[in-house]
Amino acid sequence: MRLRLALALGTLLLAATPDAATAAPARPLDRAGVLLADGLTVDGTGTVAPDGTVTLSGTYRCADDSAGAVFVSSSLVRQDRSTGIGGTRAVCDGRVRAWSHSGVVEEPLQRAGAAQVRAALMQLAPGPMGLPLPGVRATEEADVELGPRA
Repeated sequence: MRLRLALALGTLLLAATPDAATAAPARPLDRAGVLLADGLTVDGTGTVAPDGTVTLSGTYRCADDSAGAVFVSSSLVRQDRSTGIGGTRAVCDGRVRAWSHSGVVEEPLQRAGAAQVRAALMQLAPGPMGLPLPGVRATEEADVELGPRA
């Protein structure tokens, strides 16, 4: 529940402070002085269970979370509707890691077939007034095929 609250707060702050969303967080360098890039992918397939639970997955990479907590979030989009599927705290150690989110959704989002997924790697870092401000580190939009869960 705290994760959802943190993500909701981050989303509200993101909408209210567009400059914070566009500010580039400091990026670490490897031993050779090469920039370690954050990244995010969305798998091309997902599943839908009979109860409407949609599961999405992909990978992410982030190198440093010393400025504040980093989260991976995902949402499912179909036609003019979207819904958040989930969010998890990221482990920022420079390695590629898997993410998977599941959430119960309502019609028409829960049907098998083509859909779009939006995922984000977001960091909440203390702002000038002490409140956490979101910084978008990476985003990905991908077409996915939702199939029945086996």
